[in-house]
Amino acid sequence: MAKKDSTDVFMTELDAYLFGEGTHYEIYNKMGAHKAVKDGQEGVYFAVWAPHAKDIFVVGDFNDWKAYGYDMKPVSDGGIYELFIPGAKVGQMYKFLIVTPQGEAIYKADPYANEAQLRPDNASIITDLTGFHWTDKSWVEKKKKENHLESPMAIYECHLGSWKKKEDGTKDGFMNYREIAPELADYVKDMGYTHVELMGIAEYPFDGSWGYQVTGYYAPTKRYGTPKDFMYFVDYMHSKGIGVILDWVPAHFPKDAFGLAEFDGQCLYEYADSRKGEHPDWGTKVFDYSKNEVSNFLIANGMYWVDKFHVDGLRVDAVASMLYLDYGRTEGNWIPNKYGGNGNLEAMSFLKHFNSMMRKRFPQAVTIAEESTAWPMVSGDPDNGECLGFTFKWNMGWMHDFLEYMKLDPYFRKFNHSKMTFSLMYAYSEHFVLVLSHDEVVHLKCSMLGKMPGDRESKFANLKLAYAYMCGHPGKKLLFMGQEFAQWNEWSEERALDWYLLDDPSHKEMQQFTKKCMKLYSSYPCLYATDYKPEGFAWINANDVDNSVYSFIRISPDGKKNLLFVLNFTPVARKQFRVGVPADCKYRLVLGSHEKIQAKQLTVDKGDCDGYSHSVLVDLPEYGIAVYEFTAKQLENKTRI
Repeated sequence: MAKKDSTDVFMTELDAYLFGEGTHYEIYNKMGAHKAVKDGQEGVYFAVWAPHAKDIFVVGDFNDWKAYGYDMKPVSDGGIYELFIPGAKVGQMYKFLIVTPQGEAIYKADPYANEAQLRPDNASIITDLTGFHWTDKSWVEKKKKENHLESPMAIYECHLGSWKKKEDGTKDGFMNYREIAPELADYVKDMGYTHVELMGIAEYPFDGSWGYQVTGYYAPTKRYGTPKDFMYFVDYMHSKGIGVILDWVPAHFPKDAFGLAEFDGQCLYEYADSRKGEHPDWGTKVFDYSKNEVSNFLIANGMYWVDKFHVDGLRVDAVASMLYLDYGRTEGNWIPNKYGGNGNLEAMSFLKHFNSMMRKRFPQAVTIAEESTAWPMVSGDPDNGECLGFTFKWNMGWMHDFLEYMKLDPYFRKFNHSKMTFSLMYAYSEHFVLVLSHDEVVHLKCSMLGKMPGDRESKFANLKLAYAYMCGHPGKKLLFMGQEFAQWNEWSEERALDWYLLDDPSHKEMQQFTKKCMKLYSSYPCLYATDYKPEGFAWINANDVDNSVYSFIRISPDGKKNLLFVLNFTPVARKQFRVGVPADCKYRLVLGSHEKIQAKQLTVDKGDCDGYSHSVLVDLPEYGIAVYEFTAKQLENKTRI
């Protein structure tokens, strides 16, 4: 019996029209290579956008890579071409052979391919994304209803290829998505993280780019397995209560001959004018956001990862490079916008469109901007015309000031006291994520432990102090892998983390302290539910310059389980250090640097201190950390001092 024809994957005039309008949000179900049946014959349907091409052929394993008789036909006048090839099968490799307007024959990988060869090979692979048995329906439904701003988010940033490696003698030692899922999920869960953020999942040719120079936007990298292997990874993470965020790169792409660059013999995906279309510092091409089809390619791609792979969010890389026309360019080598300014109006429209539609179609997913400037209203309501509409924004200003302060010899910290308090001046201007990412532990910047001042013991003490302050500061959290146990070496994609360090008591203790911070964070609503409300934070004393002591409180929405933080950033012990408190109640130690000798509960005294009518005496060891829980029906308003 002849197979029934499948029409759902074939491109229609309506599909072509919506793509031309930039509003075909499921174009990935049409473009690329898809199993199909036509005239009762099983095969594969191919579709590609190449409006400048003179001719286009599909070549691959199914026709011995010979073009004759396999020429694609136009769907409409919008530059989309299609071809159904009977007998083509899942697992076979293919490319598009494009004859340019100049008559040159070039071989290109499929921009919409769902699978590709492992580098250095670069052919596309016919695959089938259907049939995977997902078990995370309840997880997805829960996330759809979740208030992301008021929920805990402690992110473990991870590069899968170097988190751990196989010791089997293979060249790369990569673990498969299915192999790494149980180990990573158990570790992340045990450490108290709520999410993993994965670097470099969309296919890319050069390991040293870490996945930020993408050639296969719709293909999970072959380094760790197949698309269904990656589905398994995400599904497994969800089964353990861990969200999955992907790094996503709509800012630029590499010039590799098989990729998007000059795809049909002319600039297609990139701006034609090199003053807009190339990043001189990176040697990459810039997407032309003015073209609806390019915008559609990217917007649909972001949604594809949520739709097909159930990811929980996208961290959008290099947003500043998209927004500023003069980013990385010297005077005279960039083109102002129509108003004479340096903002890329087309990129702004693209980001607003993307965030607005993502929130409407996939409310379970968050979008996070890596935006390193003071560009206003990056996060917030995407339907507010002035706002870019991201759920969150990386707090690069906090990161810079925080690390500059922590690097200092403690003697000089009193002269830089405001570096640790200034971030609270703008903490509620965006929905911030506090980040200590991979960028801060490469290129001779030192690991987190290596940044800390003093001898070995002091370095560990300072790093614990740094993480405690990060835990208490408003904003979601992100820490790059290996820094939780204080790796000495800078990170490299070529080798696994230095797990052997956990045999050393200092590193094991550091790991356990980080775990305590993460568990504390997710256990206390005052540390996440009021992240973006000024009433959730109050300084006890932000001005103790001479002692370099910072004291503040985090306040929960219901007044229960509030936290008092008292942090000593010098190697001078301060016994019986008096700190003002907003309530006469019990104060119970929940995190300390020397918990065995620190008071488990504090006695409240009457008398003015730090603008409050009550106070406590806290023992602060060298680089001392003291975090106390307290519950009070009403907190005293601080008087000005």
